[in-house]
Amino acid sequence: MMPATSLADWLRSKSDDELAALLAARRDLATPPPATSMVLATRAGSAGSTARALEDLDTFTLAVLDALLLTDADTEAVPADAVAALLGADPAPALDRLRARAIAWGDDDALRVVPVVRDLLGPFPAGLGASVPELAGADLESIGEDERAVLHTLAAGPPIGRTRDANSTMTLAEATTPIQRLLARGLLVRRDDGTVELPRELGIALRGGRSCSPGALAEPELPTTPPQPSTVDTAGAGEAMEFLRQTEALLALWSAEPPPVLKAGGLGVRELRRLARELEVDDRRAALLVELAAGAGLVADSQTTTPEWVPTTLTDSWLASAPGQRWLTIAQTWLDLPRLPGLAGQRDAKDRVMAPLSEELRRPLAPVARRRVLDALADLPPGVGVRDTEDLVAVLAWRAPRRGGRLRDETVRQTIAEAAVLGVTALGAVTTATRALLADDRGGALASMVDAMPKPIDHILVQADLTVIAPGPMEPELATDVKAVADLESAGHATVYRVTEDSVRRALDAGRTADELHELFRTRSATGVPQSLSYLIDDVARRHGRLRGGAAASFLRCDDEVLLAEVLGGPVAAEYELRRIAPTVAVSPLPLAEVLDGLRAAGFAPAAEGPDGRVLDLRPSGRRIPARARATRRAATEPPVDPEQVTAVLAHLRAGDRAATSRKGAEVRLPGGGGGSDTAATMALLARASREQREVWIGYVDSHGTATQRVITPAHVGGGVLMSTDDQRYPLHRITSAALVED
Repeated sequence: MMPATSLADWLRSKSDDELAALLAARRDLATPPPATSMVLATRAGSAGSTARALEDLDTFTLAVLDALLLTDADTEAVPADAVAALLGADPAPALDRLRARAIAWGDDDALRVVPVVRDLLGPFPAGLGASVPELAGADLESIGEDERAVLHTLAAGPPIGRTRDANSTMTLAEATTPIQRLLARGLLVRRDDGTVELPRELGIALRGGRSCSPGALAEPELPTTPPQPSTVDTAGAGEAMEFLRQTEALLALWSAEPPPVLKAGGLGVRELRRLARELEVDDRRAALLVELAAGAGLVADSQTTTPEWVPTTLTDSWLASAPGQRWLTIAQTWLDLPRLPGLAGQRDAKDRVMAPLSEELRRPLAPVARRRVLDALADLPPGVGVRDTEDLVAVLAWRAPRRGGRLRDETVRQTIAEAAVLGVTALGAVTTATRALLADDRGGALASMVDAMPKPIDHILVQADLTVIAPGPMEPELATDVKAVADLESAGHATVYRVTEDSVRRALDAGRTADELHELFRTRSATGVPQSLSYLIDDVARRHGRLRGGAAASFLRCDDEVLLAEVLGGPVAAEYELRRIAPTVAVSPLPLAEVLDGLRAAGFAPAAEGPDGRVLDLRPSGRRIPARARATRRAATEPPVDPEQVTAVLAHLRAGDRAATSRKGAEVRLPGGGGGSDTAATMALLARASREQREVWIGYVDSHGTATQRVITPAHVGGGVLMSTDDQRYPLHRITSAALVED
């Protein structure tokens, strides 16, 4: 068989299975369906499509492609042996990958590559300069060490260097610098007054006769840790619990004091640092917290006259969820987040600081890059992790050096760091929950995380210094009770709270009684309740509520007339316009919350009272805005190729090829398609072809208005439709011409 001389000829000779594999590897080639192999070849050789195809190639395959360019396979056919000689390795596996993507074509004795590859890979394939054939076998033994150092630097690539010595022409005897001596020897080529170039032959010689170093042809090793699945899951769950606690704290802070939105969008540096200080984290983690809170819809721009970042109504349902479900929401948000939180604080191309929640952090391909990193870890056995992030960076850079642009390696580092603080990974390995999440098994991910998280405890440890220690995550009811009566002092795997006079009064203000507080510590403390705590509760309760307030705008009532007289005799009465209306009742035109705050500041301990006389909690619950509709989650990976669609594209392609190479007889042309005086002749021709099972050449306009030609065998004509033997339907009104195919 004659070797294919063009990409179109080579594609035309491929089997349906081989073409289907090509369309699966390069999906853009099938949209819209190519009319002929010539159209497919033209599309496959375009710059944009080829650039996308190159992104999936590893370093070895790109080295083979460089070797093909060095042998000028973009202009003439070259043998595979020439490529192997340059590489010093068998190029067969890489050549198969290049052929499968239609970047190269032809048999091993006549290989070609699409010409646009030279433009895409740059002017120096494999980092080697232009060819100077007369330098092949040049003697490099006589040059000095300083000259050899220059040559080795340029041989490593790129082969050009900027120098002031390039504008001088000297003999070897006159030359004083290494560059001047190399130019005089003819071992460097002057490109212009400030640039020199190392010829290709010398570069290959300095590389040991190869176009690239042997180490670049093999994937770097990835040192791993011993398997420890249970330890990884436990460590990941611990990090997840800490991140959830910090997210809760963020929502509480922004409920009370929402930060402003910058005019250009995003969160200001001052507000970010304030948040980091309040949460006791660094700026990088604070940025990740706010990005994921916004990504999950828990906070949003209020879009008011003075916009602020305010928690949404989704916050309450998220806080009410179990820890495992909360983690699942945050982890899924991170996986699908089309942004790079790690860029916050860095400077953009205009030297401006990129703010969290701003448009500068948007990167639509971030989810794909994130999953690529996690998939590499998930390919390791369960519980096995990488020893060093830089090892994984090197491996992924080798597997796809052209993917990711200038942020390629930094994105890997950011992903590993963020995954660790989220509990997605631990000890360099993905957790069991993450493996399920990557497989889109949300139920399995939730169950695995719940199993790994510490079981909620039902007790606390009360110390003599009035600190309360929770040696793990508390049951929801216990956590609510403890937070009501004690202030958080330090967080972590063991959380420390402190009971103070203010915290006890806060619990009483919320409607709890002294007996309920005594019962809480008596039944829930695994240690004895110190007497000082009991005294504190009783002392605050004895004074609490003796003074009662209600809304008139507001009123105060007190059974102790002396105490009420003390209030009315102090400066607080004038400040809040209090006046007595009965021996035990005073009123104010100001809101009750303001009056009570003023009385507390003056040293009194009032309580708010409802219409039924019960104590009310007037503390604000925090601002909320309506949650906005979130975009439907899009898969970060492309869906599987639909075999039926591929079959239809191939049928379209084959029919176009047959039409392009068939000889047609007398043609019946229908101006505008369908109708007109030639309809009867067309129907007669198609009916004859159907009876005699002969191929017919038709001109056809598809639903997109694209005109094509194809050869088909009619099976049935009727009802305004032509049905072919391969079950394709062609509405007669879209057929513009028809002719029998001649033998």
